[in-house]
Amino acid sequence: MRFSSLTDRIRGDRVAAWDIHFAAWTAKGRGEDVIVLSVGDPDFDTPAPVRDAAIAALHAGDTHYTPIPGRPELRAALARDVARRTGLPVEPENVIVCAGAQNGLFNATLCLVEAGDEVLVPEPMYLTYEACVRASGATLVPVAPDAATLRLDPVALAAAVTPRTRAIFLATPANPTGIVMSAEELEAVADLARRHDLWVVADEVYASLTFDRTHIGIATLPGMAERTVTINSLSKSHAMTGWRAGWVVAPAPLVAHMGTLALCMLYGLPGFVQQAALVAVEQGDEAVAAMREGYRRRRDIALEALGSVPGLRCLKPEAGMFMLVDVRGTGLPTMEFAWRLFRETGVSVLDAGAFGPAAAGCVRLSFAVGEAELAEACRRIAAFVTGLA
Repeated sequence: MRFSSLTDRIRGDRVAAWDIHFAAWTAKGRGEDVIVLSVGDPDFDTPAPVRDAAIAALHAGDTHYTPIPGRPELRAALARDVARRTGLPVEPENVIVCAGAQNGLFNATLCLVEAGDEVLVPEPMYLTYEACVRASGATLVPVAPDAATLRLDPVALAAAVTPRTRAIFLATPANPTGIVMSAEELEAVADLARRHDLWVVADEVYASLTFDRTHIGIATLPGMAERTVTINSLSKSHAMTGWRAGWVVAPAPLVAHMGTLALCMLYGLPGFVQQAALVAVEQGDEAVAAMREGYRRRRDIALEALGSVPGLRCLKPEAGMFMLVDVRGTGLPTMEFAWRLFRETGVSVLDAGAFGPAAAGCVRLSFAVGEAELAEACRRIAAFVTGLA
């Protein structure tokens, strides 16, 4: 049987990086002593008022079709919330509700770029960006960061622009590094976008989980609201990964196009999910603040436990639920390090090389487990590395 060329465009090494995670979940399902640090699925519970809203909606019979771009009351609430946070004049027609940030990213990509276009993406990059861009037919152009810090290299980004460049994708705060882009870094991106008439797709899923640097939305910079597509969700901020509740904020004409595409790829997010999302948005920052402080404590636990282990170098994250650890000092290739660590200690981490060559030699570990379990995982990692020496 034959398949379309799309199937070749969307596969690759970045997808294979998840093999160790799937193996860990299988082992955990068998009851083995496994600590999964290979995925960013929060261990916190979705806030009770949010769950209760969904349950009430279900009991009320909210199980039918909904408006394709999202219910008016949810779009309005999201517009108000974004306007409050950014100071931008955001209206409901600037918002489309999606089945998680990933769905929004895929939809926006297909509406923005096509074969013959180029998309610049600073490394390290989230694993699914490549497949989204290649699914559209466009070419992803990775941009190497500053080698020492893994932060944006504005000179390298400017040098990557060609007449075929149509968009820049960026994540701030970033997965996998936890880096929060500074005002100067964002202005460098904005300057390129304005001068070359480019779209900027800003993944801001971790914007509410910052520790050491204030998040700035690139859409707030002069001349950027009309060319910025901001993607967000409740997955990480409210521990709602399984709800698939996300949204995109963009110029109204793009939102209209995305609604047309959503007609044939989603046909509206379930109503009871939207009712839960509405409560989460209107609830304010209380639940988010508790989770943010929880991740900050976990980051500090991991840094304290692994920061002085010979052979390891921790890259301190400024936000989010992940940390990169450079393991080249152990003498093991990264993939071998990850698999041996899992087989010998039961701790699963990801080979961060899948996020791009800039992260080669590093593994990514998650803070999405309880503090005691994270401390035990770090103890096992330290003992494993010490045993190698």
